[in-house]
Amino acid sequence: MARIKSKKYTGVYQNKLANGDVSYSINYKDEDGKKVWFTIGKKSEGITEIFAYNKRSEFINKIRLGEEPPAIAKKKKKQIITLDSMATDSYDVKALHNKNNKLSQRKYEMHVSPTLGAKDIKKITVEDIQKLQAKKIKEFSPKTVNTIIGELSTVFNYALDKGIILSNPTTKVKKLKVDNARERYLNKKEVSILLEYLKDDEQAYLFVLLALTTGARVGALTKLTARDINFENRTIQMLDEKNDEKYTTFLSNEKLEYLLKVRVKNRKLDTAILEENQANLYEQIKDKVSRVLNTMFNDGVKDPKHRVVIHTLRHTFASHLAINGTPIFTIQKLLNHKDINMTLRYAKLAPDSGRDSIKELNF
Repeated sequence: MARIKSKKYTGVYQNKLANGDVSYSINYKDEDGKKVWFTIGKKSEGITEIFAYNKRSEFINKIRLGEEPPAIAKKKKKQIITLDSMATDSYDVKALHNKNNKLSQRKYEMHVSPTLGAKDIKKITVEDIQKLQAKKIKEFSPKTVNTIIGELSTVFNYALDKGIILSNPTTKVKKLKVDNARERYLNKKEVSILLEYLKDDEQAYLFVLLALTTGARVGALTKLTARDINFENRTIQMLDEKNDEKYTTFLSNEKLEYLLKVRVKNRKLDTAILEENQANLYEQIKDKVSRVLNTMFNDGVKDPKHRVVIHTLRHTFASHLAINGTPIFTIQKLLNHKDINMTLRYAKLAPDSGRDSIKELNF
């Protein structure tokens, strides 16, 4: 039934329900002058017209003082749709049609959720996203940061399709310029200095040594377990998160082999090798190692191309393989690159420029 206006109290209405009960509601103008309706409760719950009227007066007084009525705040809190909840729905829908869905969801969970996940999706601004972008560029390449913002954009587009939001704020955030002309890698002296610096922190030391000798990404190394290591064959099964598949790399460093054997001795087969407590291992490693790299190599360095980040360890692995004359296709296999063009950036470091081959022509 339609609301019936109270004859005694301004802004109070009653609605007779099908079960014989009566519901009381009020209307008032919010801080923007917009008319707002609010249901106070039912007669069976002890609500009366005078109670509803007094509650309306309380709301109006709070608004005059620039405050939000507690009942409104409580109701709003219940109605908030967080970015995380929308992301979960989005990835669940895509799961049946996208083979890389798990990887996409992990990227969101690792890079977006810790910063924006708990926020009301309707309240996330362009400035919020720009702050996330600025934070991530200190840790990752421009291309990777663009991918992270792309994952966020996908969630917003899903919310847009559902009518939850009116626009996608990521469309107003400029993409970072990607320039792979120069790739920073550590020389042997820098590697030695870094390992010496970390020698008293077993977790960080082991992570860096694994990264430098396998070329694996952070996500793969934080998921590495005793089950993935074959000490007899001296091989390690690594997870390629981009392609959601395992590939083989080699255990060639004696120091690393010794540390891994000690580490797995009292560990369950499926417990992460690098785990030390219940904290988020990925974030723990990333934060710890990033702080060290910034302290040692990035003081005063502003150009992202010249900064040392965690991914630099992977570039260092590949760069030194090329410097040592490793065939480019072998490097591609060890990095598990699907596209040879991704590996060709290291070709310029190969010692053979072609001069010797030309000399052999003997024309």
